[in-house]
Amino acid sequence: MKYVLLAILLACGVALGISGAAPAQAQEQVLSQPTAPNYSVWERDARRAEDVLDTALASNEGLDVLRTQLAEWREAFLAAQDINRQRIATLRGQIEALGPKPEGDAGVPSEISDRRAALEQQLNEALAPVRAAEEAYTRANGLISQLDTLVRERQAAQVLRLDPTPLNPVLWPDAVSAVGMVGEAAIGEVRNNYVSRSGALRQGVVWTIVLLVVGFVLVFRSGAWIERAVLAWRQSRPDGKAAFRVAAFVASIFGVILPVAGMLTLIYAIESTELTAIVGDKLLSILAVLVTALAAARWLSTQLFPKLTPAYPILSPEAGGQGEGRFYAIMLAVLLSLHLGLGALSETEFLKQLLTRPVQSVLSFPIIAAAGLMLFRLGQILIKAARVGPADDPDAADEQTPRRPNLVIKTFGRAAALVGVAGPVLAAVGYVSAGGQLVFSSVLTLALFALLAVLQRFVRDIYAMVMGDEAKVNALIPVLIGFALVLLSLPILALIWGARSADISETWATVSAGFQIGESRISPTDFLTFALVFAIGYMLTRLVQNTLKTQVLPKTKMDIGGRNAIVSGLGYVGIFLAALMAITTAGIDLSSLAIVAGALSVGIGFGLQTIVSNFVSGIILLVERPISEGDWIEVGGTMGVVRNISVRATRIETFDRRDVIVPNADLISTSVTNWTKGNLTGRIIVPVGVAYGTDTRLVERVLREIAEAHPQVIIKPPPNVFFIGFGADSMDFEIRAILRDVNYVMQAPSEINHQIAKRFAEEGIEIPFAQRDVWLRNPESLPGAKPAPKPRKAKDGA
Repeated sequence: MKYVLLAILLACGVALGISGAAPAQAQEQVLSQPTAPNYSVWERDARRAEDVLDTALASNEGLDVLRTQLAEWREAFLAAQDINRQRIATLRGQIEALGPKPEGDAGVPSEISDRRAALEQQLNEALAPVRAAEEAYTRANGLISQLDTLVRERQAAQVLRLDPTPLNPVLWPDAVSAVGMVGEAAIGEVRNNYVSRSGALRQGVVWTIVLLVVGFVLVFRSGAWIERAVLAWRQSRPDGKAAFRVAAFVASIFGVILPVAGMLTLIYAIESTELTAIVGDKLLSILAVLVTALAAARWLSTQLFPKLTPAYPILSPEAGGQGEGRFYAIMLAVLLSLHLGLGALSETEFLKQLLTRPVQSVLSFPIIAAAGLMLFRLGQILIKAARVGPADDPDAADEQTPRRPNLVIKTFGRAAALVGVAGPVLAAVGYVSAGGQLVFSSVLTLALFALLAVLQRFVRDIYAMVMGDEAKVNALIPVLIGFALVLLSLPILALIWGARSADISETWATVSAGFQIGESRISPTDFLTFALVFAIGYMLTRLVQNTLKTQVLPKTKMDIGGRNAIVSGLGYVGIFLAALMAITTAGIDLSSLAIVAGALSVGIGFGLQTIVSNFVSGIILLVERPISEGDWIEVGGTMGVVRNISVRATRIETFDRRDVIVPNADLISTSVTNWTKGNLTGRIIVPVGVAYGTDTRLVERVLREIAEAHPQVIIKPPPNVFFIGFGADSMDFEIRAILRDVNYVMQAPSEINHQIAKRFAEEGIEIPFAQRDVWLRNPESLPGAKPAPKPRKAKDGA
């Protein structure tokens, strides 16, 4: 009784919980509905943006702030377009349920006409905020496009501006003087701050010295220590195992982390003294960028041009130039840091009047020229390495086969060499900004793609380590991950070549909005949802298939063909259901694709007729199972064992170990001989000939004894010996016997023939062979033959 009362209380509690949760859920649903934006505030911001665009006097920073505000408004308007979505769908469904609207009111009941009018009015009221949001979204999008166009025009003018040529000697003294004044300003800041903070410095001098020592050690020695340790470790252990390569790669990364940490320690130690000010802080930030770039360049150059050849080198070590390549990479990092530092100093308010455009041109030109020279030499090294080809080229297994040139590396090498010449030439003419942008963007592009190559090799090593097979380094999954890395690097590549973060966000917003197909909007989120759900469904299908194949079906009495048919059919059903669930979860409306599908069906009917026929034939083979895997069949002159039955074709392995792919339609439409369907028994016929005059009954008895003695010959029904007839040279007999296993159809007759030869020799039975008499019609024509004697004439009267 107490259990009954407990069940009643639980049921009441569940009912109360449901009844209490319903209003909360409804309230949550109401709160989750998008709200209408404040259009009065939007009108004010939109007019201000239009005024800014009309004057075009705002700075780039101000335009970026304005653009951010407009982007927020645009997102709000995009979300507001979903207001009353369910209500609108319901009203449209109600109007469609009333039937098509007639031309006039004749013949239509007044109740239906009034109801349609009322529903249409409600629909217009529900659509009003949606249309307002769509109009505001269009306006915001147009203002953002105008802002982006204005900023891009300014950037283009900045890059393409013509400065005074840096080769003019008149400008050189001002440049040298500017450098000296920057140094004097930094020293003056330190001197003045030292006088005012001498007492405080003495109190923390020990801690500052400790930080400086640690920072200097990490900056100048940690990278070399890590490199030596990794190199010694690689020399002491085999480099062929993926786990070791992964560990060495992870250890080498500390060669970048420790110097950067040391530089941050130095900056903290210097800033804690409060000796620096505006110029000193800016120089410290430039020094931090320099150390970071040096550490990264040293690590990346060691990966590209290693001192000890790894198992899978990115560049062939046979091309040489390893040390030279590392030197050029490090020098390019130094020059890039100096270029960025000069730009940062020129943007400082305190130094703008000092670092004028002519001074910047003179100071930038030697940096650009040196970087161009380094880039040109690095391009030559890449071209040479591309001509040698990769060291693990599978097509060049022997020394006589030339390796294929790497077209990607060759293209990068030629581009680097060309930019190394074009950049300094542009800077010498006066286009210093364009020359610097071209050279250093190319340097960063090379560094980015080199990093991608290193990361892709690291991904392959991780995959090989996880899978436990060294051959997995060239598997499909690492290639797909590498392709994903390339796609993720595209925004970084765009930023390198002058794109703004706003441009990236705008592109992402456009892509995220998706595209319209009928009444449905498909976005990348829908594609990701579809791919994720389909992948989960596919993996579950494979898991169920594997469980049935290895755990469940082997315990049944079903033959292997039936088991394979069940596993294959379950796979097709699972993939279909996974695709259907993925489409439903992603919210893709397939009804709008009905017209396109109808048009494609015509092309499928004609162009894919053979494929569809083979597919249907494959389903029939899996269901009816006239043949199964492991059967010995003969079709179209091809004889072999069935190894695999797919939906399109069947793979047959012939007895000479060759695979023959037979379309499934041929197995359905033509005659197929299945030697092992149902059972393995089969008949053999062994012909025997004996000489004339032999006792035929003796031959019959001997042949029957030989056949019955063979272990593969079935006794019931017993083997038969038939006297076939009289041949031209022998009396012909045949042994006809049933074998237990038809797979011995060649071995059994061979063994029987051996026994026949042995027993015939013991019994004195002769096996005849053909004999022929040869007559020569003109023997005198043979070489060395004597002429035939002439017949003598008869005498008279004889």
